[in-house]
Amino acid sequence: MATFLFHLGRISFRWRWCVTFLWIAVLGAVGFAAMKAPASPDDGFAMPGIESQKAFDLLDERFPGSAADGASARIVFIAPGGEKVTAADNKAVIDDLVAEAADGPQVAGAVNPFQAKAVSEDGTTAYATVSFKTPAADLTDAGKEHLERAVDQARDAGLTVEIGGDALATQPAAGGSAEMIGIAVAAVVLLITFGSMAAAGLPLLTAIIGVAVSMTAIIALGSTFGLSLTSGTLASMLGLACGIDYALFVVSRYREERGKGRAPREAAGMAVGTAGSAVVFAGLTVVIALAGLSVVGIPMLTKMGLTAAGAVLVAVLICLTLVPALLGFWPDAVLARRIRKGRTPRRTKKDSAGNAENGGSRWARLVIRHPLPVLLLGVVGLGVLAVPAADLQLGMPGDEAKPTSTTERRAYDALADGFGPGFNGPLTIVVDTKGADDPQAAATVISKRIADTPGVVSVSPAQFNEARDAAILSATPATSPTDSKTIDLVKTIRAERSGIEEQSGATYEVTGSTAMNIDVAKRFQDALVPYLIVVVGLAIVLLLLVFRSLLVPLKAALGYLLSVLASLGVVVSVFQYGHGAELLGVEQTGPIMSMMPIFLVGIVFGLAMDYEVFLVSRIREAYVHGERPAQAIVSGFRTSARVVVAAALIMMAVFAGFVGASESMIKMIGFGLAIAVLFDAFVVRMAIVPAVLALLGDRAWRLPRWLDRILPGIDIEGEAITRNHPAPAAQVDQDSPELVLSK
Repeated sequence: MATFLFHLGRISFRWRWCVTFLWIAVLGAVGFAAMKAPASPDDGFAMPGIESQKAFDLLDERFPGSAADGASARIVFIAPGGEKVTAADNKAVIDDLVAEAADGPQVAGAVNPFQAKAVSEDGTTAYATVSFKTPAADLTDAGKEHLERAVDQARDAGLTVEIGGDALATQPAAGGSAEMIGIAVAAVVLLITFGSMAAAGLPLLTAIIGVAVSMTAIIALGSTFGLSLTSGTLASMLGLACGIDYALFVVSRYREERGKGRAPREAAGMAVGTAGSAVVFAGLTVVIALAGLSVVGIPMLTKMGLTAAGAVLVAVLICLTLVPALLGFWPDAVLARRIRKGRTPRRTKKDSAGNAENGGSRWARLVIRHPLPVLLLGVVGLGVLAVPAADLQLGMPGDEAKPTSTTERRAYDALADGFGPGFNGPLTIVVDTKGADDPQAAATVISKRIADTPGVVSVSPAQFNEARDAAILSATPATSPTDSKTIDLVKTIRAERSGIEEQSGATYEVTGSTAMNIDVAKRFQDALVPYLIVVVGLAIVLLLLVFRSLLVPLKAALGYLLSVLASLGVVVSVFQYGHGAELLGVEQTGPIMSMMPIFLVGIVFGLAMDYEVFLVSRIREAYVHGERPAQAIVSGFRTSARVVVAAALIMMAVFAGFVGASESMIKMIGFGLAIAVLFDAFVVRMAIVPAVLALLGDRAWRLPRWLDRILPGIDIEGEAITRNHPAPAAQVDQDSPELVLSK
């Protein structure tokens, strides 16, 4: 593979105009296709196989035209201090608002609170429900503005009016300006690392081009494959982060090869053949981990995983072709300024072998001198941080997790105060009376038995469809939607099903947003351990092929587990326990988003393998060239530690940009990924890895002969091309060998 990539890098460098125009043509083609493509559909959230989804499907079948998936707005009215909403003036204002809302575009109907008895016992709070014919994503601006004008008129009359539901809710989005700050931080890190504007700008430019190609392709294929920009959220984030990192590794190796005296074209070929080989392997691990999200069985998660995998694949292709092509336009511009100016290299301290010392080599020597304390400190520290992960509670944060500055959160709190904490998460009971002799009697029996269940406050009267072969009941729990007692209540109602169905002669299923969130969390929790096992097993197999060692892959997998569990533990501490939550602007703690652990496992796996390959491959390269184990560790860190640290800081900057979002879910994703990169890159790869390798010595690189014979050869260090294309004698900068030109 290294030889093929070596020639690919040379060809891209030589035919730089053709390669560049090819990528411009690709971007133009997918951009044109995106402009002409029909609007992409709403992702929706379907979970085949769970009870809540089956009940929703039954609703669509038995209640046609009911717009079960349509948007809804719950308008909450709070009377001024000392007054009641039932007062004549307040009642007239509410009646006018409901009548006005019912006449709005796309509205299916509006329920008056006084007719539906939707008034709190103390008379201070009431709510009206406005149902729409279309999902929230398909609502027009005219429909939303009509409802907002009606609400503003009621507010002008003196009532406090808040709007819950999904009709006017803002969709979760990335960090906006905070995300741009993350990109700016990445640019600063690149500039400090390379000491050249061109070298800093090239990875950013190619990463942005890759993201542009990926996102326009998602838009172009949206209507065909059911993709939307929501599906591309993860693709945008990973495409940018991986694109910067991959280009960073290739540019860094190019500068190092130039420092060995190679001509620009030869250096580009060597960079793509060596660092590019590691990029291919690292990108492959990310792609496999993301594509593996499809095993969870959630269509939306599958789309997100596959689109993100496609974005990473584009980032790899750009790194292998466009990066060397752009290097061909400015072969010297990416070198440090003092090197381009021909200044005398700085004199720096050398080790006993005559090699220059730098921060990476000094850190490696420190770890080698004290490997056991470093190992114990790293393992124990991550282990302590991982403890809260044992209390992980999954769910889907709703309006209760939004900032109090949003009307959805204020509506949620007002309803909880006026009607009880369980009012915001009613359970929908879908009764199938097709096999019952008396549908009304069957529904009555089910309603009474559920109402008698401890933890149920009330059950609404049954609403039948026209054929009277199905009915809907609404059960209000005594506890909030995210309370563990509500989860137990849903389990209890389902556990009593056989006896109730035998008595009534009808069957029923439990659904609604609360039950759906419970079922989704259970599905994710059940899939987490198998997915983790698959990912860890994959890591061991891939690293076994690359490093031809048994202990190195095992060490890498265990380190990956430590970083994942520690990051999950910190996420639980902040977003579930609330420790330091105010520092991130999290106003309400609760369960961890159901998809978060799966995302963390898959994404961190890919990134961990990135750092493992780029760091350990340089250590192995030094070892196979004859250096002793300890010296090989120092040599590997001398050449790669600085770049790995820069790559990790860039990843953290990009992910941390999402912490600036207003939505708790987006904050959680950004914070979790940023902290996971911190642990994996700086604690596991930079401390635990060299400590373990120092303790193992030669044993780290041993492989049984029978296994060595059957494993395919993967030349990720580029031994073949290094042997066939030796570097000429060159003057080397004693401080930064990768930054020197041949004299």
